[in-house]
Amino acid sequence: MKILISGSNGLLGSRLLPFLEQDAHTVFRLVRSKKSTGPNDIYWNPAGKELDASQLEGIDAVIHLAGESISGGRWTAQKKARIRDSRVQGTELLSEALSSLKRPPGVLISASAMGFYGNRGSETLSEGSSAGDGFLAEICRLWEGATMSAQKQGIRVVHLRFGLILSLAGGAFAQLLPPFRLGLGGRIGDGKQYMSWVVLDEVLHIVKHALITEGLQGPVNVSSPNPVTNREFTKILGKVLGRPTIFPLPANIVRVLFGEMGDDLLLSSICMTPQQLQKTGYGFQYPSLEDAFRFLLKP
Repeated sequence: MKILISGSNGLLGSRLLPFLEQDAHTVFRLVRSKKSTGPNDIYWNPAGKELDASQLEGIDAVIHLAGESISGGRWTAQKKARIRDSRVQGTELLSEALSSLKRPPGVLISASAMGFYGNRGSETLSEGSSAGDGFLAEICRLWEGATMSAQKQGIRVVHLRFGLILSLAGGAFAQLLPPFRLGLGGRIGDGKQYMSWVVLDEVLHIVKHALITEGLQGPVNVSSPNPVTNREFTKILGKVLGRPTIFPLPANIVRVLFGEMGDDLLLSSICMTPQQLQKTGYGFQYPSLEDAFRFLLKP
């Protein structure tokens, strides 16, 4: 297939591009620099609503991953605006361009996140669960709603609601790991909050599954079928590393250090299950957190 990717320099996009190319797909990139000289690069400027739709003719599938990082600093008003606008404006621009094509792509796979559900305690959350409250829940609702023009055109739209992606190359887990390696890790808050997690390598195969599975559309929870509490996550990571995990990070300190971001990213409880992936026959390679850690941390 001819596949278009946005966010190709991110944690997932940078791994996904060569993964797709090894299956003989031709991959095009949406880039925000006019100086890019790659033969398969297509310029766009979401903030300025710049995208030449004619360059998208002939594309078979689109994987839309672009968006401002939600970590890396406190959520100031300006940061929150960038988080919102980078997702909503970019998704609207791309969806409208795709819907205007003579031959639209068969599928648009658009990123979303488990933040859609908000802080829900021990409630088991499937794709049919309602949206939650809070900043990230609002962003995810707007983000998913921004694909409406593509859906109206008959494009199969898949919203991948990503859980915590485990990778040593970047993201929250890579930042969390160093203190645990030193034996300075511990639970966050009371440790009772659920963590819905997935290995980066697993995500690559889930995206491939979404590309080729015609019956898969709408929201899709991208996480292991076995979510764990933060206390369990901490204990298993310490076991695999062979390190003690006796230094907790109290909730009040999390809020002092990170503000609203700490509440939404570190203290919220989301017990998410991948019901749609299981219904469409996806078989998980890393359903167990201990096996996932041993895969990631192997010598």
